[in-house]
Amino acid sequence: MRVSSLVKALLGIEHVVVEGVRFESATLDRQVLVVRVRPTRRASARCPDCGRRCPVRDAGDGDRRWRSLDLGSTMVYLEGPAPRVDCRRHGVLVAAVPWARHQARATAAFEDQATWLAAHTAKSTVAALMRTSWRAVTTMVARVVAEARDGADRLQHLRRIGIDDKSYKKGHKYLMVVVDHDTGRVVWAKEGRDQATVRAFFDALGPARAARLTHVSCDGATWIHDVITERAPQALICMDPFHVQQWAGQAVDEVRRRITREAKAAGQSVTDSSSRWALLKTPQALTGAQQASLAHIKKTNGRCSAPTSSRSSCGRRSPSAASTAGPCWPASSPGPPGPGSRRWSSSPRPCGPTRKRSRTRSTPERRTGGSRRRTPTSRP
Repeated sequence: MRVSSLVKALLGIEHVVVEGVRFESATLDRQVLVVRVRPTRRASARCPDCGRRCPVRDAGDGDRRWRSLDLGSTMVYLEGPAPRVDCRRHGVLVAAVPWARHQARATAAFEDQATWLAAHTAKSTVAALMRTSWRAVTTMVARVVAEARDGADRLQHLRRIGIDDKSYKKGHKYLMVVVDHDTGRVVWAKEGRDQATVRAFFDALGPARAARLTHVSCDGATWIHDVITERAPQALICMDPFHVQQWAGQAVDEVRRRITREAKAAGQSVTDSSSRWALLKTPQALTGAQQASLAHIKKTNGRCSAPTSSRSSCGRRSPSAASTAGPCWPASSPGPPGPGSRRWSSSPRPCGPTRKRSRTRSTPERRTGGSRRRTPTSRP
């Protein structure tokens, strides 16, 4: 095998003529490998945007170097000409090279590996491993993602999507993000947090593909619901479980406070501090005292504990098509009540008197029913 064929196989480059290989001293104790290359006649003098062959304008800035993948512990650079071509459609540009992307300072293989690593670890780690800067890694990722975005339509075959806003940096800066629930991938994102941003997504989606949407999950923002109702009225609006649990907890707490006020107005003693958390916490997270308090409430006033059962059922997910979100309703309907709803309990009656508990600190012995005895210690 010739040296040129071996170098092309090791570096993963094609349509290239290897003119020479040499070592250069980068520092006192390190050398770099410089491979002199040029495009083949068929791949030379092409526009980087349309790929057409164009007349050569001039030699440009002369020879350039592109960082390539390392060979073991040795850094490798590709060195070659970078002439300018005169494209009838795009004007005067630097000619495309088969081993690197346009305006890149590294080979395509180097940028692909850096981008893959950036998707799985921090940029500072990638920069240390690839022996480059984190700013260069950011530029590589943007270039590779832009190339992949141009070759694929991520808005096709959307059925179940999620729309939510994400804050970034300091201050009130938000991104509107759309996720495909079937694949778990982000398909669209844009800066903003208003109806114009949501409408921009549906404009990019188009009416034909918006008509194929079946489920749209989002939070409780009504300005998102209005746009969904306008652009995709056939889709089911699905609430995310976080806001469903939050609203249910607020409704349960509102019922508890109203019943407590009515009990105090009737002259009844309501001093059990664990009744609030007994109603708000999940049954699996209740302590022994809170379980006893909840059982007493169910015994004396079943209607007071009804909101707790409703709240627990809100967090259960069914294996239906809308398993990725909470309750769903058609976009054309007014939707469920907000956090101030009083549908959790109708005509509640005051709870009976509860047992007053001590506010002293609990110890493991007191919780288990044992006693704590101090044993005298003898001094030497």
